[in-house]
Amino acid sequence: SHQRPWSVPVTRLKGSGEMEVVLTKPRFHLDLWIAFTVQNWLLDVGRPVVMLLLPVEWFPLSRPCAAEYLHILYNITTPLILLKLLERSPRTLPSLVVHLGIIAVVMGTSLHMVVDTITLRLLQVGYQLHLSIRENPLMTNLKPSSLTFPLSCPSRYVPLFLVLFLFFSGCFYHKKQEKMMPPAAWMLLLPNAAYYWYLVTEGQTFILFIFTFFAMTATVMHQRRRGLVPNSNGLFMLYSFSAALFLVAIWVICLWNDSILRRKHPGLIYVPQPRAVYTLHLRTNTQT
Repeated sequence: SHQRPWSVPVTRLKGSGEMEVVLTKPRFHLDLWIAFTVQNWLLDVGRPVVMLLLPVEWFPLSRPCAAEYLHILYNITTPLILLKLLERSPRTLPSLVVHLGIIAVVMGTSLHMVVDTITLRLLQVGYQLHLSIRENPLMTNLKPSSLTFPLSCPSRYVPLFLVLFLFFSGCFYHKKQEKMMPPAAWMLLLPNAAYYWYLVTEGQTFILFIFTFFAMTATVMHQRRRGLVPNSNGLFMLYSFSAALFLVAIWVICLWNDSILRRKHPGLIYVPQPRAVYTLHLRTNTQT
């Protein structure tokens, strides 16, 4: 069978009839996690920040803006980093699953760029993020009214969370080899968790995020019955998701009584978007 330089020969797990690859010395993938965190903050979170700092007059509507160039780079780096993560998975994944997962990520990031480009153009001509689509003066004057469409598309994040879960499902080893996370992992925990908070709030992916978190928790419980525990990479992902969920809860509690944002998110799940909070409160105060 195919073996990797960081794995031992295939071993039959106790109480299981299947063959799996088990790490003798689980290694935290510091290089990939640093690259993943840095590119997420610079190329994803940095897009709206760049548009807020740079004058609108620098970027005519007929030409790409700085945020779109950052998005192009994000569409290139994200699939590559996720591909390297899957290649380093302790469990050998079928090549078809890996290829389909990365193709889905590419398609999802491309769809994200299209929606984000439309949103940026609308913001440049007066769209207000803290209002719902039908309450925006720009959209109410649109004829015919059936042309109005949602500017948020959480389904584009499905491939990203799916690939992360596929990697997590292979991050288990024998309980007798159990070790704690290295100090470098703890240093990356907060910025990585803060990025997941951004995906949940700005991307409106709470349902997708919570289902992924529940699936990770169920996987941990299932593997523990087989005598396996998460390695340092698995613990890093599990703790990052847990911290992100805590940050989302604090965010929602702080904005719970905001009547204007409540009108934009009238459903059972109320998770305000950071840019909507900025345009509603912070930008008005700054201009004043």
